[in-house]
Amino acid sequence: MSKKKIAILLPFKDHFTNSKAGSASIWVKDFNKKSKYKDQISIYGNTPFLNDLIDKKKYKNITLEKINIGSKNTLYVKKFIKQQALYKFNLVEIHNRPSYVHQIIESSVNIKLVLIFHNNPLTLGGSITLLERQALLKHCEKLIFVSNWVKERFFEGFEKKNHYKCIVIYPSINPIKKFPKKNNIISFVGKLNRSKGFHVFGKAIVRILNRYKSWKSIVVGDEPREKYNYKHNNLEYKGWLSHHKTLELYKDTSISVAPSSWEEPFGRTAMEASSRGCATIISKKGGLVETVADAIYLPKLTEKELYNKIKYLIENKKPRLEIQKKSLRNVLHKIDLNTVKIDNYRDNIINKFSLTFVKKRNLKILHISNFGSRLYNRLYFISIAKKLSNGFIRLGHDVTNLSDRDTIRFNRYITTKSGVDYLNKLFYETVLNYNPDLILLGHSDKIKKSVLEKIKNSNKGIKIAQWFEDNLDKSGPDPILNQRRLLQYDPFIDHNFITTHPSVLNFLKNKDNYHYLPIPVDKNIEKLSVYNNSEPIYDLFFTMSHGVNRGTLKTDKSDERDPFINKLIEKNPNIIFDIYGYKNRQPIWSEDFYHTINQAKMGLNLSRTNSVKYYSSNRISSLIGNGLMTFIDKKTQLSDFFDDDEVVFYNNIHDLSKKLNYYKHNSILRKKIAKRGKIKYFNYFDGKIVSEHIVNKIFGLGDKRLKWMEK
Repeated sequence: MSKKKIAILLPFKDHFTNSKAGSASIWVKDFNKKSKYKDQISIYGNTPFLNDLIDKKKYKNITLEKINIGSKNTLYVKKFIKQQALYKFNLVEIHNRPSYVHQIIESSVNIKLVLIFHNNPLTLGGSITLLERQALLKHCEKLIFVSNWVKERFFEGFEKKNHYKCIVIYPSINPIKKFPKKNNIISFVGKLNRSKGFHVFGKAIVRILNRYKSWKSIVVGDEPREKYNYKHNNLEYKGWLSHHKTLELYKDTSISVAPSSWEEPFGRTAMEASSRGCATIISKKGGLVETVADAIYLPKLTEKELYNKIKYLIENKKPRLEIQKKSLRNVLHKIDLNTVKIDNYRDNIINKFSLTFVKKRNLKILHISNFGSRLYNRLYFISIAKKLSNGFIRLGHDVTNLSDRDTIRFNRYITTKSGVDYLNKLFYETVLNYNPDLILLGHSDKIKKSVLEKIKNSNKGIKIAQWFEDNLDKSGPDPILNQRRLLQYDPFIDHNFITTHPSVLNFLKNKDNYHYLPIPVDKNIEKLSVYNNSEPIYDLFFTMSHGVNRGTLKTDKSDERDPFINKLIEKNPNIIFDIYGYKNRQPIWSEDFYHTINQAKMGLNLSRTNSVKYYSSNRISSLIGNGLMTFIDKKTQLSDFFDDDEVVFYNNIHDLSKKLNYYKHNSILRKKIAKRGKIKYFNYFDGKIVSEHIVNKIFGLGDKRLKWMEK
């Protein structure tokens, strides 16, 4: 498989250099060092300082012609889009410029985008309004925030304050391994302006240096727009230092101060000082409080408060040393750990549906179907939903089941008259919280199309599939209704799995995403071996469930099986029949079913309507899977899977009658056929195998073991 390509787009004039790197460039430098994708990353930016680049091999400078009209940022992004057309990056990570995302979206270029917020979203062009932020949430694969404080600003105005696409990954640093020798130095790093609290620091530090002659202060940074004239013989201004030199300064520093008066998005200087064993004093502003585990907080940002905190640390050497060592020991945000988080979200986006990814990784599957609690779980033995979910779990996938009919019933008249609105709310919120790789609709028609559309639009990578149990042939029961139920979700469904072979269904326009679904068996459900019963009471077992509770047909319904059964009984007076759901005899369920089937010699697999290629109701798994020799109409073409010594095929009612009487008296051969049939059914249609077939089809995987499925 070809290597994945990742592009990183820095803000215009965020210099990816050793001496002038901004927050975005430092982030990229730190997290690229040990990333497993480091050799697949290209970094795009704009800087005139090409001789001072952090990484000359990976960096691509976007140069701009001199323009008199228009935006340099717009031209900058346009030129990057041309690079995307050339190199076709699998993922583009944009730093701190939501406007770039909107421009790329408007260009209709198909790019998977991640946006990293380093500042308050409400102050950045492209994310100020609620509509802008909603668009970002819709079109980006991930939104990364450098602190929870920044994330909270993004969600201002949202009804829901969280989303699976949004995660916090802090700027990070790896602490030094050994506690360094500390000198009597108090440091300030940052712009020398009011926002960073330099006006408070300057006044306090002059008083401190006047009182404590053995101490000195070093200031790193400048600010040409604001002039503060704080002077002292022991106060040294360094201007801007390289990131490396700043970290070296922190090793010597005993006390570091970050007294910001504005709401800091994060506060990198505090984190870096702490990672070098400084006793760090900070204000409680914005994300600053998320940077350091053992900070000294300023209750008020005043000269007096700052003076007193510094004074305490100078005069109390032992507590100061304890704080310094704890700071080094308890660094919160480490590069190594957060690099793994970044690579994980990259994996999730660019490899999500590749063959190797799915084979190596367990999927999260949200399975929506009727799991039957409303009928007291009496249908568990014929539940395709239960067997498929069990199969997915045995494959190692994580499965969350949502029972649609149960949810509707339990919430009817409590939340809404039908309970359908509650079901859809529950479904949508579950998707947001669970963030599944696959949504599987199982014979479910109560999910609203608008909700599916919303999910599909907000997460382009998610897969949605459905399975459908009923006969879909035009001769089947309620063909128009069933076809409409199947097709209603067509715009949002990636793959369909149906118990009728797609080749015989003329109403399907595109059959490529339709696949045959056999009725699965489960070792914990089809648990009998009826062929071992030495004293069966009945010759032929058959059960129907129309009418469900009544055992009789519902009003104005017809069932062509009734005359077939009538004629079969009439033709075979020597056969002892045990038939349910017929002639006002109730169907049987759950444990009653197992008890009853265990008393029979043979079973009849007879479905409603004309025999259609591969179609069978779920009774076929109950009969063959429990070890009962089973008769099947040859027109089903299930002979593609089963040999004559595994099930018994019949051509018509006369042929069936003849074979009934033959096998009634041939117990040895009958039991052999039943046993072979059970073995074959589990070898071919075990729930784990069928579930694997579903996953393979959805995610484009091949498996030689499942080639029989291609029939």
